[in-house]
Amino acid sequence: MKSLPITIDSVSKAYGSYVALDDVSLDIQAGEFLTLLGPSGSGKTTLLMALAGFVRPDSGKLLLGDRDITRLAPNKRDIGIVFQNYALFPHMNVLANVAYPLALRKTPRAEARQRALATLARVKLDGLAERNIAALSGGQRQRVALARAIVFEPRVMLMDEPLSALDKNLRESMQYEIRRLHDDLGITTIYVTHDQREALIMSDRIAVMNSGRIQQIDTPQRIYDRPSTRFVAEFMGEANIVAPGSVRRVDGAEASGETLMIRAESFHLDAKLVGADAVALEGILRAKAFRGENWLLT
Repeated sequence: MKSLPITIDSVSKAYGSYVALDDVSLDIQAGEFLTLLGPSGSGKTTLLMALAGFVRPDSGKLLLGDRDITRLAPNKRDIGIVFQNYALFPHMNVLANVAYPLALRKTPRAEARQRALATLARVKLDGLAERNIAALSGGQRQRVALARAIVFEPRVMLMDEPLSALDKNLRESMQYEIRRLHDDLGITTIYVTHDQREALIMSDRIAVMNSGRIQQIDTPQRIYDRPSTRFVAEFMGEANIVAPGSVRRVDGAEASGETLMIRAESFHLDAKLVGADAVALEGILRAKAFRGENWLLT
């Protein structure tokens, strides 16, 4: 299975006065796992649906490899899609759901059955081929949707918040499972989520979106440790922002005029420190919240 790169070139989309995508450009490497991360209304799902062919951009181009797919019908794009609600067919059993893309492509029935069974084994659903969709758990349905999206060996995989309906433990387990599947297959994958932790765990790179624009694109660690804007800093986690000029200059130190961000977990309180290692800060504790592995103090 040969994956292809994706080029998003100056894509814009508006609905009346509402601008969903504002001159978005992005290059995605072949075989990369890239996450579109942002709050509701940021444009991430609109961009994904434009790549899928369900939303037509007002301007700009979408390229799959060297092929312009901007105006191409969805079924001609050779793209696998996992929808947020999975979109499984309730009147078909598991095997029929997974084999459906092959039937559309006129694959011989015996070959389609063999490939569908092999794909079910890949997503660890051996033995459930004849089961009714209604009899499956949420996690099993998610795996069926994954199997259906990869059975025809697409060049690109699009995933629209596929784990949002699962409970916390199952969601975290499936994060690693999806990443393992990606690494095994090497399919170029674009994943949409509003969950920061999910994006950090799964991605090669993250594109943080807000108000129809990409605010920053980088590796998970750099996005978290070195955000380029205040929005990215605060969206990715608890952040203490120190504006230029709000800290008094220390004799002998140069004032750079940069904005300083300190993550909440970077603070460590220790009453035992004395001497040169001791730093005393005055403040008012307004609220505290126990979060299991730590306390959040405000």
